Amino acid sequence: MARPALLGELLVLLLWTATVGQVAAATEVQPPVRNLSVSVEHLCTIIWTWSPPEGASPNCSLRYFSHFDDQQDKKIAPETHRIEELPLDEKICLQVGSQCSANESEKPSPLVKKCISPPKGDPESAVTELKCIWHNLSFMKCSWLPGRNTSPDTIYTLYYWYSNLEKSLQCENICREGQHITCSFQLTKVESSFEHHNIQIMVKDSAGKIRPSCKIVSLTSHVKPGPPHIKHLFLKNGALLVQWKNPQNFRSRCLSYEVEVNNTQTDQHNVLEVEEDKCQNSESERNLEGTSCFIFPGVLADTVYTVRVRVKTNKLCFDDNHLWSDWSEVQSIGKERNSTFYTAMLLIIPVFVAVAVIILLFYLKRLKIIIFPPIPDPGKIFKEMFGDQNDDTLHWKKYDIYEKQSKEETDSVVLIENLKKAAP
Repeated sequence: MARPALLGELLVLLLWTATVGQVAAATEVQPPVRNLSVSVEHLCTIIWTWSPPEGASPNCSLRYFSHFDDQQDKKIAPETHRIEELPLDEKICLQVGSQCSANESEKPSPLVKKCISPPKGDPESAVTELKCIWHNLSFMKCSWLPGRNTSPDTIYTLYYWYSNLEKSLQCENICREGQHITCSFQLTKVESSFEHHNIQIMVKDSAGKIRPSCKIVSLTSHVKPGPPHIKHLFLKNGALLVQWKNPQNFRSRCLSYEVEVNNTQTDQHNVLEVEEDKCQNSESERNLEGTSCFIFPGVLADTVYTVRVRVKTNKLCFDDNHLWSDWSEVQSIGKERNSTFYTAMLLIIPVFVAVAVIILLFYLKRLKIIIFPPIPDPGKIFKEMFGDQNDDTLHWKKYDIYEKQSKEETDSVVLIENLKKAAP
């Protein structure tokens, strides 16, 4: 019975000794690391390496504390190297120290510092506004502006590298677009190979007269999908169903959508965000894989509707969601009322009504004469009778006066003739 108790006490003593040794080693400041060096691989990959310190406590589980000069990106890890992808546009310094635990509150060894200088050349000669966009996960297009102190005939070259490549490649399709210079190269997505990876871009000139510029582009950002393609439009139960095919290389859950619906009755532009895919709830038999749907309620009769769609990435699968695709081609549905027919009716109906009113008035007048014939006026009859006699009397009086005047004129002429004959 004494031996097991003795063994137990001995085990407790050993554990206590190890614990005390670890505590002492942790509280003891370790020696600095050795042989700190820095190098550049590929285009913008910076690698710092070092050797463990000499004289480190045997009870110490060494960890290495490192950070940049601005106290950013602190790391504590057991590896004797640190690899970072950084743009080499300024001097970069890393400080490294050793300690016995991963506790940040522990005081590390004296820090050792190693810097890497930016590439040679005039800073004002480096290109500016270097941007790259990954179009539809099939090709990347980069653009930039020439530096201030750059000759107009500078010939630029662009190199790119990512983890699937053994060495960096040169972009061949360099061209000018206004003031910008652009270059495009194929970059096809492979499932799960680009997640949490970057692509390194470097622009320089073939003569080596300008300072090279390096840019790190995340493969989960700056992604612009291609435009969707509208497959079908349906009008059913007073609603408009829009169904479109999503751009290739994208899952439906990784995209957000906007649908613009316009009609010929109003001047409003309805731009609506699609938050839920309606294809699962539609009764259409044309549901296809990779399609999405949207239902627009309250459509009007005798109206033509025009529809177009665009998409962008969402934060469920990508780091940003700012780049919209181009709009899809416009599709239309519905029938507009026949304006010629309605115009003709507007002209014909008033004419028809006017003619009908005139005919009706004429008919009513004839009907009145038939129903209420006029009563003869005896006074008027007698007046007409006496009026005729007076007219005859006047006629004869006028005739007598005419005969008298004619006779007098004839006597005058005869008298003058007789006088002429009597004269000698």
